[in-house]
Amino acid sequence: MEKPLYPSPYMRITQGYMTGTHRDSYAIDDAGSDSGIDYIIAPFTGIIKKIYPSDANEVWLESLEPVIYPDGTVDYMTMLFAHDNDVSNLFVGKVIAKGERFYEEGTKGNASGNHVHMECGKGKFTGSGWHQNNSGYWSINNGKNPTECLWIDDSITILNSNGYTFKKIVEETPSSSTENIEEPIIDDNEEETPSVTTESDSNREETTTKPEENEPPPKLIFTCQKDDTYAIELKKGQKLYLS
Repeated sequence: MEKPLYPSPYMRITQGYMTGTHRDSYAIDDAGSDSGIDYIIAPFTGIIKKIYPSDANEVWLESLEPVIYPDGTVDYMTMLFAHDNDVSNLFVGKVIAKGERFYEEGTKGNASGNHVHMECGKGKFTGSGWHQNNSGYWSINNGKNPTECLWIDDSITILNSNGYTFKKIVEETPSSSTENIEEPIIDDNEEETPSVTTESDSNREETTTKPEENEPPPKLIFTCQKDDTYAIELKKGQKLYLS
């Protein structure tokens, strides 16, 4: 299950949410590494649900599967992007893989200076994708604070977070105690005289135990393939029986 990643490799937030033209919405603007045009990556594997070229080339991307929010919530997510100068390579129904470059900063619509306007919405795409808020601006449906939706990792260069704190994805290191463990080999067909190896502090000795008369023959359940420790210590070729 994916964790939605902040979609700009260079975080430089030039306008935060609930201010200016973002009043009554959780929209943020990101201007990337410099004043030029930087690319935007898909925060999750998603499908394009709507493109609105009549304004700022807005694109709505909905996650294909539920994603993990930073607070542990598992749900679908929809994101709105705006201001790309050219979206001719995009179409409704196109699937974009997480981390794929699919959008760019720009100035299409009511924008000064290259940047991308983005908003997060909890859940799937609904209705027309947006609504006019109390301040008269169009905002994504079910809008949610981006810090409660998006993660960062070491691939994101933070130039200006605008004071916001995003939760970081920490790579887990496998426990060394689980390394180099091999599965035992089960052999149900061989029947041989059982032998058990025990170990003392100074040496090892091999003890052979035969089944008593009139008892069913022992069943071979394990053949050791190499010297190793499996609760008791065995040598190559020795066999463990269960009677």
